[in-house]
Amino acid sequence: MKRPVPPISIAGSQLGDVRHICAFFNSEEEEYRVLLPFIQDGFRCGDKAIHVVNPDQTPRHLDRLRTAEINVSAARDCGQLEIHTSTDTYLSDGIFDQDRMLESFERMASGHAAGSYPLSRIVCRMDWASNDPSHTADLIEFESRVNDLWCQHDDAVICTYHLSKFGGATVIDIMRTHPLVIVGGVLHQNPFYLPPEAFLREYRGRRARQMSSRSSSSAA
Repeated sequence: MKRPVPPISIAGSQLGDVRHICAFFNSEEEEYRVLLPFIQDGFRCGDKAIHVVNPDQTPRHLDRLRTAEINVSAARDCGQLEIHTSTDTYLSDGIFDQDRMLESFERMASGHAAGSYPLSRIVCRMDWASNDPSHTADLIEFESRVNDLWCQHDDAVICTYHLSKFGGATVIDIMRTHPLVIVGGVLHQNPFYLPPEAFLREYRGRRARQMSSRSSSSAA
């Protein structure tokens, strides 16, 4: 449930009540330069940290946290830091199920999480979706739908996308599902954002037309 909470600083600005962000980066160096101060501040404030990383990224990620003077072992032992892989989180049994993911993130939300943490700071690396066009399309729908969940909680949620992994049209759709966006290391209010009802109506209609067109071409 929403409650008065202090603002959170990230990428040159402060977060208010809206805290679902997409962040576009050109490299891991840029990503950590922008995100590590936000992560460090979360530990200082006693917030819970939930990080979803690529399967091969975990050792590097933990090293980055250690270089930021975060006591990784102690944080994991007490439950303040959780590290998950993107494969286990998003592709359980090899399938991306939007409804299952909504339930999973609801359990992660600070209103239900175990422990005495005021809120959660969740950072998710999204490269996994670039390997399969169907995953990308379903993810875009999910990113829109999950806004209805996060608007009920105080958690800060950052979905990170490396621009080299996604085409321009996909990047635009991803941007339109987030009320806030980090581009060039700076946080912006997103003028292209569409609320879920409007975005999903348009996006699903567009997908249906594309599928119909492909079916007609195959039949011909």
